[in-house]
Amino acid sequence: MAGGIIRAMRVAVVGGGPGGLFFATLVRRADPSVEVTVFERNRADDTFGFGVVFSDRTLAGIHDADPVLREALAEHGRHWDTIEVRLKGERVRCGGNGMAAVARRTLLAVMQERAREVGAQLRFAAEATLADLDGYDLVVAADGTGSRIREQLGADLGVDLGVELETATAKFIWFGTDYMFDGLTFVHERGADGVFAVHGYPISDTVSTFIVETDEESWRRAGLDEFDVSQPPGVSDPASKDYLEKLFAEQIDGRSLLVNNSRWGNFRTRRTRRWHALRPGAAPVAFLGDAVHTAHFSVGSGTKMAMEDAVALAAALVEQPGDLPAALGAYERAAQQSVRKIQDSARPSLAWWEHFGRYHDEFEPWQFAYHFLSRSITDARLARRDPGFVEASHRAWVERHGAEPLATPFETARWSAPERFVTVETSADGVPQAVRDPALPLLSEPGPGGVRLAAPDSEAGMPAALRRLAELAAGEPVLVAVHGGTPLTRMLICEEARMRHRVAALHVEPDLDHDRALTAVLSGRADLVGVEAER
Repeated sequence: MAGGIIRAMRVAVVGGGPGGLFFATLVRRADPSVEVTVFERNRADDTFGFGVVFSDRTLAGIHDADPVLREALAEHGRHWDTIEVRLKGERVRCGGNGMAAVARRTLLAVMQERAREVGAQLRFAAEATLADLDGYDLVVAADGTGSRIREQLGADLGVDLGVELETATAKFIWFGTDYMFDGLTFVHERGADGVFAVHGYPISDTVSTFIVETDEESWRRAGLDEFDVSQPPGVSDPASKDYLEKLFAEQIDGRSLLVNNSRWGNFRTRRTRRWHALRPGAAPVAFLGDAVHTAHFSVGSGTKMAMEDAVALAAALVEQPGDLPAALGAYERAAQQSVRKIQDSARPSLAWWEHFGRYHDEFEPWQFAYHFLSRSITDARLARRDPGFVEASHRAWVERHGAEPLATPFETARWSAPERFVTVETSADGVPQAVRDPALPLLSEPGPGGVRLAAPDSEAGMPAALRRLAELAAGEPVLVAVHGGTPLTRMLICEEARMRHRVAALHVEPDLDHDRALTAVLSGRADLVGVEAER
């Protein structure tokens, strides 16, 4: 990154996490005449959480901008290629998933040193409000999901950034452990109170991250809802630590869980339409990282997205010198598309964690692992990562059913099909009317034949759709054909039909795609896949 920004420009960065520090470093490298000051409300060695994980496939842009992260991962991090899924006494492994992780405290120390090296000023234990930042030319709010700058803009100045929040139903809590996982490992245990799952991965030679998720019913049944959440940040939940240490004792060889602000929460996905605010008579504000967007930690992209935001914002300032409104507009256009893609791919992953107890009870270990690893990608893409894993999954299906997934006959006492890929006749407006060859009418009212159900266009419509599904299932139909909506809402309804109501699910695809159809059947998300006749 070369060129000037704005001579004698003063930039205040609020938030000393990886995104804020990386931006400070990039701006000073691009133009040493720019004065950059980072304000961090915590002390330099304070950090909440344990590790930060990155996918090898996603780091090229960050590494090209500055080598600090690459060097931190190489010198202090842990790298692996395989994901392991543990379930019901079995361990299923899938390779081709290159990732690296590093302790968050270590990463911050390295990035603080790098920022100082290029001339950024770092102020710790320094709470900064907009009123404190008069005299700066630009304020960069990198102060996390609880951004006080964002809240101040909304509450005091009436700025509407177009924020949308979605709160997940699953509960989660972060620990560390002195048990060393080999790589990214997902552990699932059904105890007396319900199913609990772990995301574990090594972050140093002595510590692994240990994130636990469960559903709210299990959480309450276990008595884990008694912690006083009004206590200030930093206080951890000892009862949950003790409970989970005992539940997962065999999985971690009796090792300890380590606390650091460890308390239960519900993940909140934040989407924000505007990432900057122009303030007449005052410095404009640009947001980056969790302050304007979040994606579920199961896709490991939070820190990466913040650092990519930093790259995009610094580049926009270089490319639009002297014109902050134009630079901030260019920043949004450059960065938002990538973030939207990550958030869209993270939503199926988050939904999986909201229902994993059902999958635990429904599937054998091989199919559970395939269902999990294909939650956001298809069979073909998964095979490119690890052909052996996919071959073993196909082999397990064939051993049970006698044929490859789409070639497996579907049979009931009242209707059967020679394979799992069927043709659907539709009305002029695309509503399924019947399955063709062999014929099966698809009706909109409960009955013993086939029925159809339109999936909603968003998850807000799911409660009503699931109530309608229950009404249709009460008629004991041969199958329910699920159409319309989105790929996620269609799949969620298909799974509800199969796993709760024990009604066969026909997933109606808008286009002919054998790869998606194969994935749906092999994963157990649907019994059959249909496509419109003209497709």
